[in-house]
Amino acid sequence: MYFWVKTIALKIIAMIPARYDSKRLPGKLMMDLNGKSVIKTTLENIVNTNLFDAVYVVTDSQIIYDHLKQFHQNVLISNNEHISGSDRIAEFAQEMEVDIIINVQGDEPFIDTKSLRKLIDIFSNDVNKEIDLASLMEEIKDESEIIDPNTVKVIVDSNNFAIYFSRHSIPYNKSNKEIKYHKHIGVYAFRKNALIEFYNSSPSRLETIENLEQLRHLEKGKNIKMVLTNFGSIGIDTMQDLNKARLHNDKN
Repeated sequence: MYFWVKTIALKIIAMIPARYDSKRLPGKLMMDLNGKSVIKTTLENIVNTNLFDAVYVVTDSQIIYDHLKQFHQNVLISNNEHISGSDRIAEFAQEMEVDIIINVQGDEPFIDTKSLRKLIDIFSNDVNKEIDLASLMEEIKDESEIIDPNTVKVIVDSNNFAIYFSRHSIPYNKSNKEIKYHKHIGVYAFRKNALIEFYNSSPSRLETIENLEQLRHLEKGKNIKMVLTNFGSIGIDTMQDLNKARLHNDKN
């Protein structure tokens, strides 16, 4: 027996927000990752997936702009100050004729094709447009990450919609039973209207407390569909992360 599942054609782009002055590791996107900058590694990885109608980098830095413009056409400099990567890409996305925008953080150099394909499929199969925003999560294997505030944890409901994100270890395991913790990976997939609505809203209370932009969506009553992946994310927030990424790159 065969089942036909209706899908819809969408114009899908990737946008990479690239802020130069990181608080924890200033200039990290221009740091060397085995012969290439972190941001160039991320960009080439996304382009090479061949999943997108176009790939853009949106930066606040002339240094990053000049570096990438040598080999990639779609590099933009933001005109305004922004408090989050999603705000930064929305400045330009609001003028584009697109359906879905995938926001890949510039410090996620190893995001894989399979994980991005899963995100895209969420929207391709959502004929009734019930989902406005989706993101990725991964089971935490290294116990040190559970208590590391640089690793953002997420808890979900039975349908894999996010309940909360935190830099703290959640859920608190009072039962002492074996449980699984999941970390949030810095990739967001937006319907265009959801991204623009986010852009036009003010930072929320919990967003400001935890310094996590995704909490603005939850506080506004939005659902975030979480997609489980296992590609082995190494988001670069510290020098330790960068050294880990260099070792990972050597092995691959």
